Amino acid sequence: MRLPKSSLRHSALLFVSILAFPFSRTVAQTAIIPARITQALDEKNLVTLPGNVHPLARPEFDQGVLPDGHPIGRMLLLLRRSTEQEASLIHLLDDQQDRSSRSYHAWLTPEEFGKQFGLADADIQAVTAWLTSRGFTGIKAGPGRQVIEFSGTAGEVRSAFRTEIRRFVVDGKEYTANAADPQIPAALAPVVAGVVSLHNFPRKSHARFLGQFRRTSGKTGLEPLFTFPNPFSGMNFYGLGPGDFDTIYNSKPLIATGNDGTGQTIAIVGETNLKVQDVQQFRKMFGLPANFDSTNVVLNGEDPGITSIGEEGEADLDVEWSGAAAPGATVKFVVSASTPASAGIDLSALYIVEHNLAGVMSESYGACEKDLGSAGNAFYNSLWEQAAAQGITVVLSSGDGGSAGCDSFNTPQPATQGLAVSGLASTPFNVSVGGTDFDQVNNWAAYWNPTNDPTGTSAMSYIPEIPWNENCAQIGLTGCGATAPDGSVNIVAGSGGASSLYGKPKWQMGVVGVPNDNHRDQPDVSLFASPGFDGTGYVYCQGDPNPFRRGHLRLKRWSSGFWHCRRNFGVRAGFCGNHGACEPVPGHPWRRESAGERELRPVRFGQESGRELHLQRNRSCGLRFQRRDKGK
Repeated sequence: MRLPKSSLRHSALLFVSILAFPFSRTVAQTAIIPARITQALDEKNLVTLPGNVHPLARPEFDQGVLPDGHPIGRMLLLLRRSTEQEASLIHLLDDQQDRSSRSYHAWLTPEEFGKQFGLADADIQAVTAWLTSRGFTGIKAGPGRQVIEFSGTAGEVRSAFRTEIRRFVVDGKEYTANAADPQIPAALAPVVAGVVSLHNFPRKSHARFLGQFRRTSGKTGLEPLFTFPNPFSGMNFYGLGPGDFDTIYNSKPLIATGNDGTGQTIAIVGETNLKVQDVQQFRKMFGLPANFDSTNVVLNGEDPGITSIGEEGEADLDVEWSGAAAPGATVKFVVSASTPASAGIDLSALYIVEHNLAGVMSESYGACEKDLGSAGNAFYNSLWEQAAAQGITVVLSSGDGGSAGCDSFNTPQPATQGLAVSGLASTPFNVSVGGTDFDQVNNWAAYWNPTNDPTGTSAMSYIPEIPWNENCAQIGLTGCGATAPDGSVNIVAGSGGASSLYGKPKWQMGVVGVPNDNHRDQPDVSLFASPGFDGTGYVYCQGDPNPFRRGHLRLKRWSSGFWHCRRNFGVRAGFCGNHGACEPVPGHPWRRESAGERELRPVRFGQESGRELHLQRNRSCGLRFQRRDKGK
């Protein structure tokens, strides 16, 4: 098992305040959608789709053109909604969160979404006919009518989109990418936003390997126990298991009353397969229900197998911890193989939304807005907006590179590419999850027992939290000079900041603690996420050996928390942040204020030993939990 360095900030329990009142479902009206392709296609009259060359597709890395016959599968053509459709969709999203509206919680199916907000039949037929005429195969539009999938060869891409697919070697690894912005016939421009991707530069997995320990098959207990010498500092390392998490964040009373996710589904975005027995061993070790087997793995097309130890660990971590806080929930792991043009995670995310697979979906990958390009950013904004209309809560990690979202957090050096955030998590239609660390240095005995109980739990109570930051900047403004401690000149920290693309959404306006900067800021929420910097990291199981890793736990925890909410109220929550329409009820973590200014006011939802658990907002962590003595 690994000790996830949960670089991703933990997703602990988000108790969204959405109350399930009976309502009559308002089925989307099937209006007649007018065709917007009004001109004959002329291959000599072209328009360029700007901003769609990856920053690493540079001449100094160029190794020549990819042969024309090289197959390029599962490309995604992003379609464009009309201005009127977009305005209508925004209005619907507002109404779906307005208790006085007939559309309150009236979530659409993918088919209903496509009929109301997708392309007209004539336009779909015109686009697919053009792709067919250029030699592409496997052409299909999903029920949401937002994306058309197609396959072909490098030569067909060059001929149709007027851009060569070339080979590039960066840091010793070979990739393929388009060398110029694609072009399309001008007649298609009213309905085509672009090709989501024509390269295979990977999205960033927000995780890092840092060490290992083991459990010997056939023997009881762990060797060593979860509390064991920290390989990085010589001090004890207090591994965090499900029981520890439930103790620290006081979720045991919820689970004891049946609010454990039973009857709900969490979908995990993946691009590698995993060993089912790893998940089963994790659940068995911590006494969780035996509710995961091979039927929980959904293959979307070709099975990629296990692409690498690192990505397998990512998958293990995501799946195991998504079901740890909501042990009764069904976890569906959707796996899609990456292609020379499309990331597997893009294909998996699209599958989850187009199949309406779950009420919550969780993704632990990222790429900065600049690297995604214009079509990549538009794809995620459009997809998450569709998910919100279907009542799917989309939870993404904000990243592990502090405020430098375009730089690599795995490279121990200062950032060089400026301030940036992950484009997957920066849309107005998703929840961005950040992270904290435990404020426990030199005071571990106050919060941890020296041994575990039979469930593997050693945490005694809530532990105060601070922003997660592992670099020299935490020492002060001059901390990164010549005297900086070894290994501290890095950018490893919880990510966040202002989007360069999206303005301030209504649901962030007038909220105490959110910068008044006219930009969509992230993260939105945050809990424990450290990979062990201050002596604690998450435990998960991955074959042998089992490392501890930074990453997703924070994200996984939040997705599980959404399921506690859904189990409690029996309906999908959607994205309650949409346009400021979230209205919690007494006894839940945040409350919407009136009179123009809204404050995320701490509201009790858990009690323990004379203390209450509150939510508090600050700029580096978003919402985070804090214990206070009663009466204070």
